[in-house]
Amino acid sequence: MTNWNDEPAEVRSLEALPPEAVAHWVRTLLPELHGIPEILQYPGGASNLTYLLRYPGRDVILRRPPLGRKAKGAHDMKREAMVLQALKPVFDYVPEVYGLGEVEGVGECLLMQRLRGIILRKDLPEGMDLPAGSAQQLCHQMLDRLIELHQLNPAAIGLSELDKGHGYVQRQIQGWTERYQSAWTDDVPNFTAIMNWLAQNQPEDRPHRLIHNDYRFDNLVLDARHPEQIIGILDWEMATVGDPLMDLGNSLAYWVQADDQGLFRSMRRQPTHIPGMLTRQQVINYYAEKTGLEHTDFLFYEVYGLFRLAVIVQQIYERFLKGKAANPLYGQFGAMVQALELRCQKRLNQGS
Repeated sequence: MTNWNDEPAEVRSLEALPPEAVAHWVRTLLPELHGIPEILQYPGGASNLTYLLRYPGRDVILRRPPLGRKAKGAHDMKREAMVLQALKPVFDYVPEVYGLGEVEGVGECLLMQRLRGIILRKDLPEGMDLPAGSAQQLCHQMLDRLIELHQLNPAAIGLSELDKGHGYVQRQIQGWTERYQSAWTDDVPNFTAIMNWLAQNQPEDRPHRLIHNDYRFDNLVLDARHPEQIIGILDWEMATVGDPLMDLGNSLAYWVQADDQGLFRSMRRQPTHIPGMLTRQQVINYYAEKTGLEHTDFLFYEVYGLFRLAVIVQQIYERFLKGKAANPLYGQFGAMVQALELRCQKRLNQGS
């Protein structure tokens, strides 16, 4: 069988870890792991940095925040550890946490189980075929897991402290607006019209649920033998308690389909264009049918998701321009911000 499991690569020099300090910290959590591990880095993702520590006979995962200025509350190792530990007994799709702590010369790090499987990025792994029926089944699985998450009672699993109370929608719009203004550079759009529209068209809060806040294919681990089956969900650093439809809107921002045009199609980062994948409207319809959601104008949630993604991309782009992010691909993120602004304007012009 061909190996399509997601594999790491060489560590980017700016983001290297001190091997001896890492090994010492790991031994305090897992005394059975001896020696200095081989350290590799996962190239995907643009937020917390993810490394593979390879010991004889066993691999473990280390997570750390990115370099440079970070938004308040983002890239939070404690939050990710707390969410994973609370979810593990009731939601069988998260890795086991081994520990959280300070690594000398690095800062706060999280050590966790490696979930071995396929992670879909821009295109299917070389040589892999996902028939249309399997692609559709995978979409349904993806949404079923999100719905299952949204049905959990945060208080019942010890995560009520993540709920900041009524006003979640308003806090999100205000917070992401301030973050964009803080990270803005003069070579990208100012988003003023879109920020004003979001502020003026906020829906009332829905009943709060646990939300992932970054739910997309490259945060899902698929079974290597049955890739339509999801065995793990990763990257919980932005998980919180809030409006579940905003979580779905965040996911749709990444959902580039086959008939999209221009710049938006060029920024595709997951294979949602292949035959069998649902369209964005089909995603909304499936979620609504499975949750019993009454007819809802989803335009706000779509535009919010696109704007929020633009803010995240711009924050990374600004770090890159200041030499605080090492991945050369980040140099293209300014064009992505422009594409997202055009997409927001297009959706507003189309209306609901």
